[in-house]
Amino acid sequence: MGELVSLNVTQEHDGARIDSFVASATELSRSFAQSLADDGKITVDGRNVKKNYRLSCGETVCFELPEPEPDDAKPQDIPLDIVYEDDSLLVVNKPQGMVVHPANGNPDGTLVNALLFHCAGRLSTINGVVRPGIVHRIDKDTSGLLVVAKNDAAHQALSAQMSVHSIHRVYHAVVYGNLKEDEGFVEKWLGRDPRDRKKMAVLAENAAGAKYAYTGWQVLEHCGNFTYIACKLKTGRTHQIRVHMASTGHPLAGDAVYGPKNCIKSLNGQCLHAKELGFVHPRTGEWMQFDSPLPPYFTEFLTRLRKEHRA
Repeated sequence: MGELVSLNVTQEHDGARIDSFVASATELSRSFAQSLADDGKITVDGRNVKKNYRLSCGETVCFELPEPEPDDAKPQDIPLDIVYEDDSLLVVNKPQGMVVHPANGNPDGTLVNALLFHCAGRLSTINGVVRPGIVHRIDKDTSGLLVVAKNDAAHQALSAQMSVHSIHRVYHAVVYGNLKEDEGFVEKWLGRDPRDRKKMAVLAENAAGAKYAYTGWQVLEHCGNFTYIACKLKTGRTHQIRVHMASTGHPLAGDAVYGPKNCIKSLNGQCLHAKELGFVHPRTGEWMQFDSPLPPYFTEFLTRLRKEHRA
């Protein structure tokens, strides 16, 4: 989290646009202030507003200054579970607990540091020096499959598939409670929680920063007070599965952010694994699909639930 800023609107700025006000009060550019508003990261008296909002004297504007990013990422000899590799891309099976790229608080020990060492720096440059090769991300405590681009052409082709939702992504998860239907979907708009900027939340479609999100789910097994499910993503918003399932009353087991206060700490995070990944190869045009076995933390938890359910 960056520094939280709270500003009172004086008579001098009555009628000013929110983007101009934020830019003038900080060293941020107006375009960056607009992107903060678009992402729902600026509130006025506790509510999200759009970038063209006109302020009134007496209102309170709150926003978060972005944290400075590391200048670069250093190669580190960290073991990688590489599922597939060629001259254009890699498919990597990320372990639970590994951060994808360096950021404030996690300057090294990330997937990017490991990739820089393994690929000797031969990664796409589109996302800058601290996110080379990274086409999409999964949370630190989520395990599973990621595709990484080795060059800009591959990155652009994979990103285009992401933007039209043609990449196949299936996650496995364990959620609280018994889902009554065998399958279903959650189609709700997501954005920053106006009450807690560290979290995401379900928002109204017309709310500032709200983005469309769709998660399909299917029951794989009922395990007493929990359900083992598969989730198929159409979109890939931050914390999408976690927020969507929590919004149905079935948060993920182990999720300390969106689950119950007495979450299952032995899981060391949400029980969520990116199991299937499929895409068209950017150079050959061939459809490629990969499946990652459930990791030990996941299988051990399932085994425990099954034993408790049978007892």
